[in-house]
Amino acid sequence: MRFTKMSGTLGLVAIGVIASPSVMAQDSGWYAGLNVGQSKAKIDDAKIRSSLLGDGFTGVSISDRDKHLGFKLFGGYEFNKYFALEGGYFDLGKFGFTATTVPYATLKGDTSMKGLNFDAVLKFPMTEKFSVFGRAGLAYTEAKDTFTGTSPIKVLDPNPSKRAANFKFGAGLQYDFTESFGMRAEAERYRVNDAIGNKGDIDMVSLGILVRFGRGNNSQVAETAAPVAIPAPAPVVAQQDLVIVPVPEQTQQYCTILDIQFEVDQDDIQAVEKEKLGVLGTFLTKYPGTTAVIEGYTDNVGTPEHNLKLSQDRADNVVKYLVNELHIAPTRLSAVGYGDTRPIADNSTDEGKRMNRRIDAVVACVTDVAGLTVLPARMTMALAIEFDLDKAEIKPQYRDELREVADFLKAHPKTTAAVEGHTGNATPDKSVEISQLRAQNVVNYLVDNFGISRSRLSAEGFGQSRRVAYNTSVEGRQENRRVNIIINYPPK
Repeated sequence: MRFTKMSGTLGLVAIGVIASPSVMAQDSGWYAGLNVGQSKAKIDDAKIRSSLLGDGFTGVSISDRDKHLGFKLFGGYEFNKYFALEGGYFDLGKFGFTATTVPYATLKGDTSMKGLNFDAVLKFPMTEKFSVFGRAGLAYTEAKDTFTGTSPIKVLDPNPSKRAANFKFGAGLQYDFTESFGMRAEAERYRVNDAIGNKGDIDMVSLGILVRFGRGNNSQVAETAAPVAIPAPAPVVAQQDLVIVPVPEQTQQYCTILDIQFEVDQDDIQAVEKEKLGVLGTFLTKYPGTTAVIEGYTDNVGTPEHNLKLSQDRADNVVKYLVNELHIAPTRLSAVGYGDTRPIADNSTDEGKRMNRRIDAVVACVTDVAGLTVLPARMTMALAIEFDLDKAEIKPQYRDELREVADFLKAHPKTTAAVEGHTGNATPDKSVEISQLRAQNVVNYLVDNFGISRSRLSAEGFGQSRRVAYNTSVEGRQENRRVNIIINYPPK
């Protein structure tokens, strides 16, 4: 009695996904996964019926068991984002039939298929997360058959088995949630030999998961390319000035377009510096094929270990801001801290220390880069007001600057202003109190003298927690006694 499997019609439902633009920083490496789905074989009922009728039976009815749960375990190596070699173990399940004859007799047949495969996989990225792929390879399959019959049907060999190698092929869709984890939907066809001399096909449609090993560390990108030295954009200090990213006409493989500085021993990003990050976000959004390495640095105050951690925290915070606030895909960004090992100025002066407390962004440049202007929704303007020791009164010389702020707010009625107060080296409780009073006095000044609505203004005192200079000198303490006025446009 012969039992053969032939291909049925495959149905593959394409899963629609929306993928944010990102760049895989590392395209090669090992991976493994598991797929589970439904296998289907077409039983050759015509051949079974013909064989029974040839043996003298006058009527034959057949019921098939042509579907079963199948699965495969696989592992492979990606040479790049387009090509991989993959091997694994598969179990296509168990299939069979039951034939009933006239005069009454039954014949039951079952076969199970499992084995090993080795495939070449070609991948075609549609976005950096969503791709289609095709595969072709060899499957070494073990077929185990079982036949039972009732009189007058006789089965001469009830348990034949066979092992043979045949081709296989398939296609599918893949969505990568992260560099390390993805999901697949695929359809495959296995050419198989049963145990009694027939060849046929078994189809499997399945869903699966894929895990990559050793991904996610792309910090070395900054070490392998020579950065182009580009002047850092100047802070915005007047209402007419927009932050611009200067870029040379001739670009190399990598260029630096960001330079922001941090306060003493702090890793949080100040409002005035977020304007520069807005420029970087605009650049990365405009050029979705680029990646960026965020580099953190410190001055030489403190131990090397502390400075290394502080610089890494600064870089990590910039990456978090770009991801959470500016919606840049995390796979396009990496953070690395260098501590105090790469100063760009003399650490013996306060100005040099300030320059060394910085963040650089080294990005992969494109050929048509141009100076990018910050969108109005992101524009920030800052004004610094200095105070005498332990005093909160606004000096007369700042009236004209505050009038400019008021005029700007009147000309742009949808803007708001955040007033931030700071101090030098007073006691913690007193410094917060003084800084809050300084900020509130500026708010009151704008309301009382220029008629700005109080609802558009906010005041917050930070004490000495956000120093821009060290308190070890008179000049440094004077710089820390200040108020910053940050003017922001509302989000669109």
